[in-house]
Amino acid sequence: MKPQQKPLNPNFSSGPCAKRPGWSLENLQGALLGRSHRAGVGKARLKAVLDMHREILGIPADYLIAIVPASDTGAIEMALWSMLGARGVNALVTDSFSGDWAKDIQDHLKLDDVKQFKAPYGEMVDLNAVDTDRDTVFVYNGTTAGTRLPNLDWVKADRAGLTFCDATSAVFAYDLDWSKLDVTTWSWQKALGSEAAHGMLVLSPRAVERLESYVPDRPLPKIFRMTKGGKINDGLFVGETLNTPSMLAVEDCLDALRWVESIGGLKGSVQRCANNLAAIACWVEQSDWVDFLAGDAAVRSNTSITLKIVDPWFASLDEDAQMPFIGTIVKLLENEGVAYDIKSYRSAPAGLRIWGGTTIESSDLAILTQWLDWAYANAKAEALAKAA
Repeated sequence: MKPQQKPLNPNFSSGPCAKRPGWSLENLQGALLGRSHRAGVGKARLKAVLDMHREILGIPADYLIAIVPASDTGAIEMALWSMLGARGVNALVTDSFSGDWAKDIQDHLKLDDVKQFKAPYGEMVDLNAVDTDRDTVFVYNGTTAGTRLPNLDWVKADRAGLTFCDATSAVFAYDLDWSKLDVTTWSWQKALGSEAAHGMLVLSPRAVERLESYVPDRPLPKIFRMTKGGKINDGLFVGETLNTPSMLAVEDCLDALRWVESIGGLKGSVQRCANNLAAIACWVEQSDWVDFLAGDAAVRSNTSITLKIVDPWFASLDEDAQMPFIGTIVKLLENEGVAYDIKSYRSAPAGLRIWGGTTIESSDLAILTQWLDWAYANAKAEALAKAA
């Protein structure tokens, strides 16, 4: 039967992600619209974004933090193009985006000494085989695969290489070990549910040393340049952005960060993500038609919760028929105003992907699971009737 209660917030997209509970445009009334980001008051707002990230996430005082163009993609690309090539590179491919970074390293940067470690969707590479005396590029949380790193124990404390971590679906969901991270990137529109197009870049002292000592043999566009005269561009790391940021988006980011502080900071944010995964896991344990794509709980994401259909009837369908069937489920939920944008990523196995980041309420997820059962039963009945 059709459930009677609906989630208060039906936005379960994996990016842009749901706004924080209680969000309203009225919260952004203080935005510096029409003001220069280079004015003193504009720089102060930008620096506040950096300072609040440092305090909430526990980023060490000697690490540099910048706001950069083009979301997480811009942040990781500017790091790869500016810093890789000094030594051999490991590329860990655990989802679609890490595959994109590996392709850029191999095909566009055209580096000679590149080793790829590749895992199927829902699985993790053999981390013990990764030599971190080489530069190592990876995503912490595979947004399109529903996986995450179990830990950073495999990264040597006395490594010779740099670690490049795309953490866009991991920050605010896990307590990151910053001592194992040299270059870390993310975006505002994921965990914070803030507005898109702005990226965050964090550099360890070792990463800064690389930037000041290594000059890659390739041209770098202006928005990738982090040094001036062979020295780090200090202004970039106190709020002097490389291009013009949206001050409305900046205000939205500050609003989200203040909300994270109000729920107990990082500890509270991590707990909310854990609660969200638990709400889905409780349902999955009792279901006979769905399971997690990531079979190993140790590498299962609690933000990009990715599900596969295990009903033998579904497995009997041709692959060309599986994704349209998923589309039927998604459409039923959209038409009811229950859940939006939960189809699996286009290159992932046919299934469902539900965002469980900190801005999502576990009570909404618990209600959603009832609707998922309803939608699957109705979609299957429709498919069987057509086949008959």
